[in-house]
Amino acid sequence: MKSVLLYVNDDSGLDARYQAALDITRALSGHLHCLRANPYNPQMAFDGVTGMSVMYDVGKYAREADIALKGEMEKRLSGEDVPWDYQEANAEAARGLARSSALADLMVLSSASGDKDNTTPISILGDVVLGTNIPVVVQPDSVKKFDVAGPAVVAWNGSFEAGNALRGAVPLLKLASEVHIVVVEEDKDHDLPPLDASEYLSRHGIGSKIHDLEAKNSSVQDVLLSSVATLGASYLVMGAYGHSRAREFLLGGVTRSLFHDCPVPLVVAH
Repeated sequence: MKSVLLYVNDDSGLDARYQAALDITRALSGHLHCLRANPYNPQMAFDGVTGMSVMYDVGKYAREADIALKGEMEKRLSGEDVPWDYQEANAEAARGLARSSALADLMVLSSASGDKDNTTPISILGDVVLGTNIPVVVQPDSVKKFDVAGPAVVAWNGSFEAGNALRGAVPLLKLASEVHIVVVEEDKDHDLPPLDASEYLSRHGIGSKIHDLEAKNSSVQDVLLSSVATLGASYLVMGAYGHSRAREFLLGGVTRSLFHDCPVPLVVAH
């Protein structure tokens, strides 16, 4: 895991995901790829009285904003101790990120928390997470770091997606002080029992502890968040589950809830 892809956009989560990306890149002795994806879509408006058409020069203003953002980011990056590059893509955010992920090992996005009117839309998170083959760090706006050396919690339900997330997070889990595999029983059999996940990690030299919990009257996400708090976890590893083709319903209920409410970074994969 050497190539870290950072989504650059002038929004409320930029500082948090920038710091998280730097922390991860340093810890892995990697390279930081910064991507600014911004489509240019000229618009035509028609005057109902004269029938004349007016072309709004949205491209000009968008380009000025991009130049200012690039200058700011390059100034900040020039003072950091990691190798980096800055690229721009004339594409919608999710499409540009997915395309650039082909030669990346990890992507850093923001969660759907934070400023309601200036945050990452859940549709972008869904499109990217379900449309790429690399782990994605979903960083809360309020957390301006990624503590790779802290305890980690792995949410395990024995699914294909959980296995992908665990496997993708191995380079990070190797650096964690503790790894806790949390299973929330939902009265169903696991395709892959948690012991298999623990044994898999042991082959990579990673020790882990299994916590078998019951949901009882609580939701799965509430049990996971309680475990994160009790265990003092720095981040949560989990599979992202999708069940519909509609953009607004790309993610399952637990995934959507944690993308909004998780107080620590998520490392997710589909």
